Amino acid sequence: MKSDLKQIQVPIEAEMAQFEHKFRDFMKSKVKLLDHITNYIVKRKGKQMRPMFVFLSAGIFGEINESTHRGAALIELLHTASLVHDDVVDDANYRRGFFSVNALWKNKIAVLVGDYLLSRGLLLSVEHGDYHLLKIVSNAVKEMSEGELLQSYKARKLDVDEEVYYEIIRQKTASLIAACCAVGVASVSQDTELVERMRLFGEKLGLAFQIKDDLFDYGEDEIGKPVGIDIKEKKMTLPLIYALRNADWLTKKKIIYLIRNRSEDKKAVTEVIDFVKKSGGLEYAKDKMNAFYQESLAILNDFPESEYKTSLRELVSYTIERKK
Repeated sequence: MKSDLKQIQVPIEAEMAQFEHKFRDFMKSKVKLLDHITNYIVKRKGKQMRPMFVFLSAGIFGEINESTHRGAALIELLHTASLVHDDVVDDANYRRGFFSVNALWKNKIAVLVGDYLLSRGLLLSVEHGDYHLLKIVSNAVKEMSEGELLQSYKARKLDVDEEVYYEIIRQKTASLIAACCAVGVASVSQDTELVERMRLFGEKLGLAFQIKDDLFDYGEDEIGKPVGIDIKEKKMTLPLIYALRNADWLTKKKIIYLIRNRSEDKKAVTEVIDFVKKSGGLEYAKDKMNAFYQESLAILNDFPESEYKTSLRELVSYTIERKK
């Protein structure tokens, strides 16, 4: 790992510190219960990589301003709303090692909190006339929803090929990272071509990021997510798609049977993982991940050198080299 997040944050240290306070203010409500829950959410925030992408992208092309802060908050509000709703949909009791909102306050309140965060984000943009930023982020939320629905639909049929897989992860994961980069540029520049180039940079990085996440499912890093969780949820990821594509008819039939009917059985999941590893699925996925990673760096290399660009390049490396 070239840098830790603290080092990467150096050019935007002041902005990140300000953002924390501003984000709390944006979430405030007169309803005590809501305030209590949003405080709980803020205290358990993750690495805050999304605001970092916004601020660093803005810094490369102009002066970080109040519009940049609102753009970062808009993304974080809408992303947090989607996580709260996801935990309800997935019936998940934990988020980053802490109890989820639905585990502590039940589903009804969790759904309403998600709705509140969504509306706060929309109002924040509308009140300040940031319609160009709202358009970018709203499109990402639409894509994220479509990606999740497409994945759920395909999980039932187990007929995902490589092209469909890329479409799912482009919508589900890459669209939000792309929106972060596009919002950053759009907050400091009216050059639509620059905004689109940085959106594409974020999309390529997002594709690499998700493939990296899918590799954790095969126990490549012991501190990654629980091994085999994607197989249990019948998610067709790139290593498995490649392995099935290159298997003989009988093996393919057997593996699909195990995923469809025995995904809760630990022994069956281990058998699927071993099959993927022996088929070269992990190496193939790593090659594809690196190709998207290099494509994102090639776009970034076209832009003028600055401390912001250096940090953004290091943040790109961090997302690909991370261990969890």
